[in-house]
Amino acid sequence: MGLMSKILGGGQSRSAEDYVELDLDDVAGGGSEATMHVHVAEIDGQASVIDIKDAVYDGDVVVADITRLRTKDSTVEHIMDELRQVAQEVDGDIVQKGDDQIIVTPTGVRVGREKLGKR
Repeated sequence: MGLMSKILGGGQSRSAEDYVELDLDDVAGGGSEATMHVHVAEIDGQASVIDIKDAVYDGDVVVADITRLRTKDSTVEHIMDELRQVAQEVDGDIVQKGDDQIIVTPTGVRVGREKLGKR
């Protein structure tokens, strides 16, 4: 399992209990207030999209698990169209990582299309 698979979940379903809070007091700048957050979400239907849209409009990045949307029907297409529209409205970005995740970013944030070290 590669590093990115470990970080982003590699096809395994994760819950909040799977993440460990690290104490940043020992890290330089750890006490400063963040201006942007990275949220982890799971899209299992139309209602899930509302929180994602709100987060992106607020200037945050969302990494969403879409494994429950693997079926090709009009709901899936509608959800993806809504998220594309949000990214376009805020001049952000949206990418799909494999079959199981999408990343939606706010204004001024782009997702690199090449893996690091592949230049």
